[in-house]
Amino acid sequence: MSSTIAGALVVPAATAETVELPHGGAFHLLADASDTGGALGANRLTLGAGADGAAPHYHARSTELFYVLDGTMEFYLDGRSETVTAGGLIVVSPGLPHAFGAAPGATADLLIVLGPGIDRFDYFRHLGRIQQGRADFDSLLPEQQRYDVHFLPGIQWRARSLV
Repeated sequence: MSSTIAGALVVPAATAETVELPHGGAFHLLADASDTGGALGANRLTLGAGADGAAPHYHARSTELFYVLDGTMEFYLDGRSETVTAGGLIVVSPGLPHAFGAAPGATADLLIVLGPGIDRFDYFRHLGRIQQGRADFDSLLPEQQRYDVHFLPGIQWRARSLV
């Protein structure tokens, strides 16, 4: 269970909600915007070998930071491809089309921070349902504004993505 102590949010690893993904990965929900006064949202994403993390999209209002804790990630950044290994950092400005996933044959573990924060825990739960075949991707389309995740369907990043 997370707690707030004198303006600090404390989230012990054992208390973070985990949303399992079928490729052996998971979303670990650390801090939603409502937990931080809107300052940021944070989650940890683990990806199985070669698994995609997100289809091409952009955020209109927020900057997104990715810190690779372990493994090797591939990022699509407005038409360019970048490979980032453990210890590497990517910061994506609002409006920049991007996508990401574990490199082929590699697993990955990354910390993702979105600022200013937007309550997105329900978005990650929804993605888990989609990946488990309990919801359809199209059910996310009406929620793009709410979660500040604007999909770019005309861009082919990989054969499949988590969104």
